[in-house]
Amino acid sequence: MKRVICVVEDEKDLNNLVAQYLRKEGYEVRSYYTYEEASAHVQDDDVHLWILDIMLDDKSGFDLIEEIRLQGPEIPVIFMSARDKEFDRIIGLEKGSDDYITKPFSPKEMVLRVNNIIKRAYKDDNNRISIDGYELDEEQRKIYYDNNEIELTTKEFDLLMMFIKNKGIAFSRDKILENVWDENYFGSDRVVDDTLRRLRKKLPNLNIHTIYGYGYRLG
Repeated sequence: MKRVICVVEDEKDLNNLVAQYLRKEGYEVRSYYTYEEASAHVQDDDVHLWILDIMLDDKSGFDLIEEIRLQGPEIPVIFMSARDKEFDRIIGLEKGSDDYITKPFSPKEMVLRVNNIIKRAYKDDNNRISIDGYELDEEQRKIYYDNNEIELTTKEFDLLMMFIKNKGIAFSRDKILENVWDENYFGSDRVVDDTLRRLRKKLPNLNIHTIYGYGYRLG
């Protein structure tokens, strides 16, 4: 499941730039350009973080955070503003913001701040891995799709973890046998194909590629 971030900024170029960097980082981004657009979505219950410009037409980000806090007092909020004033920072903190960044800023710095806040705010979910629409809990060895658990055998889960931890790397069948079944396995390498076929059936959205004559690759 992707984290959802709402960006409220009336400068379209800046809004689009921030959104672009956040999407590259793997977030789902919803851009709003006016107070009214954003206000209509403060009740959305799937938002993980808001980024608010302070100056928004005839209203302000300070007004908007009050609406957000009424709906979700724990949802993180970052203010951004061209006004580098201690007064604004204090007001933002008093109204419950988690961070304040002054324009102009590096989009990479914004991404780092977002990552840090998301990790702090949702630390209980940080042991889950998202891959191709699935959520995987390595510690509990469980995998979910749309919050429904999918049953995997021990070797199916081990094979999946090997691919996830080595995404983009091609593995031969022999190497997969060595990593998942260990080097003392003396059976046929067809067990790799059979296990992967079952895994693909259970996880049809999993982006595993067959490299004919060699093996497989995730991503």
